[in-house]
Amino acid sequence: MRPRSLEKKERALGVKLFLKGERCNSPKCAMVRRPYRPGMHGKRRRGAASEYAQQLLEKQKLKITYGLKEAQLYKLFKELTTKSGSLGEAVIGVLERRIDNTIFRLGFAPSRTSARQYVSHGHFLINGRKITIPSCLVKINDIISIRQSSKERLIFKDLSDTISKRDLPEWLAIDKDKLEGRVKSFPKDKETEASFDINLVVDYYSR
Repeated sequence: MRPRSLEKKERALGVKLFLKGERCNSPKCAMVRRPYRPGMHGKRRRGAASEYAQQLLEKQKLKITYGLKEAQLYKLFKELTTKSGSLGEAVIGVLERRIDNTIFRLGFAPSRTSARQYVSHGHFLINGRKITIPSCLVKINDIISIRQSSKERLIFKDLSDTISKRDLPEWLAIDKDKLEGRVKSFPKDKETEASFDINLVVDYYSR
């Protein structure tokens, strides 16, 4: 997806989703420069949203944050509905364990969008094996590393400095010298620092 399309989606939803990495923390961020919806009527004040509209909004935030298509998200909820325990926690657990998200969380990529591209281009390994499927789920004790032939690429320049600035979630560990990440445990809902309400998304798909 093009950068401007990502920024438009954030403006339409009215919230920063950090889809473009560090740019979202700079004055160049579209939500800073134009904090209103795109289009000729974008500056008009929004009315009170209905319950359904709130659920739909949170669903859109979740889908765009993790870079999913509608069919993918629907399928995930449908599959996990039959599982015991909290549906919301189960969904977040799966989305966080995607390899593209894990790479982003480790600081190996500035955004999930970039992480998906890096994985698709074969720059990463899981336990020494190349992976090219962004939706692949990591498991406990998995080792995530950069292919030796990819380490000299410009996209990984100064990666050690980038990693040192990233707040690492408790379920991940990183060896900054080897530039390797390890999955310590399964992620928990409270560790996502999400900009959406997963309970409203559950309500949406429970209709």
